[in-house]
Amino acid sequence: MNLLEELEWRGVIYQQTDEEGLKELLSKEKISLYCGVDPTADSMHIGHLLPYLTLRRFQKYGHRPIILVGGATGMIGDPSGKREERKLQSEETIKKNVEAIKKQMEKIFDFEGENGAIMVNNYDWTGSMDVITFLRDYGKNIGVNYMLAKDTIASRLESGISFTEFAYTILQGMDFYHLYKNYDCKMQIGGSDQWGNITTGLEMIRKLEPEGAKVFGLTIPLVTKADGTKFGKTESGAVWLDPEKTTPYEFYQFWINTADADVIKYLKYFTFLSKEEIEALEKSVKTEPHMRKAQRALAEEMTRFIHGEEALQQAIKISEALFSGNVKELTAAEIEQGFKDVPSHEFKDGGEMGIVDLLVQAGIVSSKRQAREDVANGAIYINGERMNDINYVISEADRIEGKFTIIRRGKKKYFLIRY
Repeated sequence: MNLLEELEWRGVIYQQTDEEGLKELLSKEKISLYCGVDPTADSMHIGHLLPYLTLRRFQKYGHRPIILVGGATGMIGDPSGKREERKLQSEETIKKNVEAIKKQMEKIFDFEGENGAIMVNNYDWTGSMDVITFLRDYGKNIGVNYMLAKDTIASRLESGISFTEFAYTILQGMDFYHLYKNYDCKMQIGGSDQWGNITTGLEMIRKLEPEGAKVFGLTIPLVTKADGTKFGKTESGAVWLDPEKTTPYEFYQFWINTADADVIKYLKYFTFLSKEEIEALEKSVKTEPHMRKAQRALAEEMTRFIHGEEALQQAIKISEALFSGNVKELTAAEIEQGFKDVPSHEFKDGGEMGIVDLLVQAGIVSSKRQAREDVANGAIYINGERMNDINYVISEADRIEGKFTIIRRGKKKYFLIRY
């Protein structure tokens, strides 16, 4: 398979501006191509990943990826997919977000070698531009009727759109032109919602380069789930790439809980496993779904790729400990990850306390009578060990690294005691 054939097999091509022209170009030469992200937050989430993983596939075939971080466009706001104006962020916040996103890109791309990735910030060529230059050199080349035909703009006309967001597509067109002129960039890729902005870039280059520059655009499909719910969302919100926002354990759990109906599609979209490996996992989903081999492969590949081998092994350890109930083997740091969303109670005095009193005071049971019944019936576990003694006193010996005691009631209800 060549690159375009692989992208077709993986299902990551949604629209192309010139399919035959791109096929011919890639058969003759290695190109530079780009994808952009606006730093509207201090981390990307997994909804951002697919275009960048697709860009990484181009790099694996010898092409040079250009990662554009929108220090300028991030201060404006893309109207795409929004019903109202974005809240404008300060220049200082944008700068911090840019630095955070750069670090995440360094985990995805190879910046060394002949086709090492290049990272650019459009603030560098837009930030100092005066309004007359913008209007004369760029605004003059894009007609209002052309812009009104864009879905991202047309969908906002009824609810209202400011000139600021209306002009966003011109700024993106400027980006493509700048990269074409300065980096010989011949292609832009992006999510399906970026089609209008990508084609504005092609139009800008066509107008400013009368000799007829050959440039291309390609979009990636919106990632969907078979049950119709939104991809990349959990009960606690978005799944972030920043381990402080979404721990590697939570990240691992998101992928391992993928439904059978979605897992093969996600393996094709998000991993670099070969066609043969994915087809073997597809067979496993059909013949032995209870083994969940495909889900494990997806979770392992994604966690290793974004967070590294050590974080992956830690996530697996936490998962196995929670499944088996053998939680006393976990470190305090692993408990912080695995029990992030578990009900917790803090005891500040740090003294000893009888098990019955602790269960009531921590809100694990509603009364001392219920506490005594649960303990006597063997329904209470302390750090994974069953406790039958209603007179047992929780002491320093029951604290993991002096910080936590894990109480389990029944099979799956965990509670965290903090000191």
